[in-house]
Amino acid sequence: MDKIKLEIKGLSYSQASSGAYALILGEVDGKRRLPIVIGGAEAQSIAMELEKIKPARPLTHDLFKSFADAFSVRLLEVTIYKFSEGVFYSKLLCANDTLELSIDSRTSDAVALAIRFGSDIFAVPEVMNDAAIVIEEETEQQEGTEEQEEPQEVGDNPLESLTLTSLDDELQKAVTEENYERASHIRDEINRRKKL
Repeated sequence: MDKIKLEIKGLSYSQASSGAYALILGEVDGKRRLPIVIGGAEAQSIAMELEKIKPARPLTHDLFKSFADAFSVRLLEVTIYKFSEGVFYSKLLCANDTLELSIDSRTSDAVALAIRFGSDIFAVPEVMNDAAIVIEEETEQQEGTEEQEEPQEVGDNPLESLTLTSLDDELQKAVTEENYERASHIRDEINRRKKL
């Protein structure tokens, strides 16, 4: 199976959803970014490990790592294998001396564990094609903006009133401003229209 290697590019507080954070995974040697909305506890766990801050008592992910170490279980890699209705699905590939096993996981937990084990993080091409945001150069961003489309009817979603060209422009603006949660909403709207 083809897989695309990712690295953690950032973690930011969500302006729109109280208590939520945006985890940004970036394609190694590439321009695509995968914004993933995660909960506060998972964001704290990821941030603490990235900053090498040791809590007084082990967090859940630290406990899992200690448990795995005690039984000689290694986390070989994490793979984000599916994106559906705004949710990312991941698998942990674990092994010991005699067995290799794939375990389903929330992506936020999988990333928190990958950091602790020093494991690689991957995504399948379909996930990157459906959910990634491309970071364009300023000159590339302005190309192709001359085509105008008919506006969509406005519903409950304010993005529905924008043309695809405008959505692309808004997406690039959100990424530039590091507003990754807005970028993920715009990406979802673009994907929804492409399926129509």
